[in-house]
Amino acid sequence: MTSSAHKHHHHLQNPYGTTAAPPPTPSAQPNLLSTSEAADALSCLLHRLPPTLSLSLPTRRSSPPTTTPLISLSDTPETLQSNLLSASSKLGFFQLTNHSIPSQLAESAESDALSLFNLSHDEKQLHFPKNWPLGYDNAADDDDDEEESTSSGESLFCLDSTCFSESTELNLTSLREFTAQMEKLGLELVEELSCAFGFDNPARQDPTKVCSLMWISEGNSSDDRPALSGRMYPYVVGLQYQIRCQKYSMLTDSGWTSASPNLESVLVTLGDIAQVWSNGKIKKVRGRPIPNLAGANNSRCVLLTLFITLPMDSTVSPLLPKLDGGNGDESNAEDDDNSAKEERIFNPFSLEDYAWRIYHERLHSKDPLVRYRV
Repeated sequence: MTSSAHKHHHHLQNPYGTTAAPPPTPSAQPNLLSTSEAADALSCLLHRLPPTLSLSLPTRRSSPPTTTPLISLSDTPETLQSNLLSASSKLGFFQLTNHSIPSQLAESAESDALSLFNLSHDEKQLHFPKNWPLGYDNAADDDDDEEESTSSGESLFCLDSTCFSESTELNLTSLREFTAQMEKLGLELVEELSCAFGFDNPARQDPTKVCSLMWISEGNSSDDRPALSGRMYPYVVGLQYQIRCQKYSMLTDSGWTSASPNLESVLVTLGDIAQVWSNGKIKKVRGRPIPNLAGANNSRCVLLTLFITLPMDSTVSPLLPKLDGGNGDESNAEDDDNSAKEERIFNPFSLEDYAWRIYHERLHSKDPLVRYRV
């Protein structure tokens, strides 16, 4: 079954050819990790701590609740671009309205997702074998526990754009259609962002330069500030359809903030790849928005998040056309002498190395992009 999964997911293949990926090798790129040896040593130590151990992070001063900007796809191109520039450069998130995704489809997709969590632990692993980042992942399995548990972390499925499963018995028709429509919307947003901020959109010339992942997670929260145990993965934009009114907490570049998107809108978060592509002009949200379930009648939460991201073998770097080479690169001789060149603030880095690190460290107290700043 694993070889079948590899064949079906060629753009996200595990380069190590096994279901359990080994630790990443150090990056061969110069001057990227020279100042981070101590941080890496601490990270390795933390990986060996029992998963049930709660890490107490320093108390952070949260930002006050922020009104979530509302952006309509029916606005004129000029208005849409202006609103995207404002929300993306100031906050890193907004809610999208007047999109084409029907609420009935979103509700049906949620039902399909709930059926996955009703499977037994063995069935989840059988139908969705782990082929990182794809497949079923339960944090309790990292410690070789015999029984499934959500106390030590969330349980999630990571699926590609086809929502492929080893089983032909599962009916995921609505989930597949919903994923396809969310992917289309996400790619449209990436193009709009590239026009607004002036960076090159890799998918414009070659659609295989980007891909999408559907993350389906289940967790519980018992207080107003959610636990910092969720898995993270690098992305350009993240999209969550609002089936019901719900409050979220998000860790942005400015600290913790909350958002309460409108019913049937799509909550859009901008990720670390978008920030690098724009050379720091776009603010980001670290990881996924976390629903606040305190006081809710049903504490069970299933969250569907569509990520527009990159194939595993990609290199992430600023994509603005008029950047100073910075590392000895030659400037484009055809550029106007009067055209001001922008200084590069991020070094290029391997997506695979970066994705593995932030997925497994689960430490949100430090911006993971710091080590790649020039």
